[in-house]
Amino acid sequence: FLLALATIAALAVTHAGAAEPPLRTAVDGTFAPHAMPKLGGGLEGFQIDLFTEAAHRMHREIHFDAASFSGLIPALQAGRYDFLAAPTTVTPERAEALLFTQGYLWTAYQFGIKRGTPPITGWADLKGKTVAVNKGTPYEQLSQKMGAQYGFTTAVFDTEPDAIQAVLAGRAIATLAGNTVIRYAASKNPQFVADLELKDTRANWAAPLRKDEDALRGQLDDVLKCMKKDGTIAKLSEKWFG
Repeated sequence: FLLALATIAALAVTHAGAAEPPLRTAVDGTFAPHAMPKLGGGLEGFQIDLFTEAAHRMHREIHFDAASFSGLIPALQAGRYDFLAAPTTVTPERAEALLFTQGYLWTAYQFGIKRGTPPITGWADLKGKTVAVNKGTPYEQLSQKMGAQYGFTTAVFDTEPDAIQAVLAGRAIATLAGNTVIRYAASKNPQFVADLELKDTRANWAAPLRKDEDALRGQLDDVLKCMKKDGTIAKLSEKWFG
């Protein structure tokens, strides 16, 4: 912990008098409670608080863009962003093409259904039905894979709110997403219910960077480590996820 603090202090001294440009990053701005529109303009959510604090500890400003998740990794690879603040599941395939910080949060995959729908007990319950998912996510990949095995259809949407609306409108039996997102949506809409959580799908979220950004990855790693040890991330988790 002290070594990490010393590293950050050294970085601050090194760049004193020569301010670095703001960090450029992006989120899915509809992925509540991780990032969502704020009354009066701007964004709020767990990711916004987390990486605003990280940038502050690095003595840098930070600029957030909001875009569809499916386009964020290509934009990162094209050099538009320095890293992604959007919650990104670490997978072997992604790790071959990107650098990742250490994980800062884990989630399990969970179904959300319309109130009054029979609870889902397993994949077999979905036969002949439709599951709504957010485009470009591991939830889409898993739903496609299991749909081929169990005989159900996957409907892909640009945002998770669109997927949830498909469930509420009866166009899909369920949506599959992270448990933080499903539970938050259920807390805000009495017609939407958090259903079966897939206990074998615990996934780690971390911040991705391009392969040539090892130095920045190291700085973010040090800051995230400090924020874990001093309880900051735990406090943000309580604030946004209860």
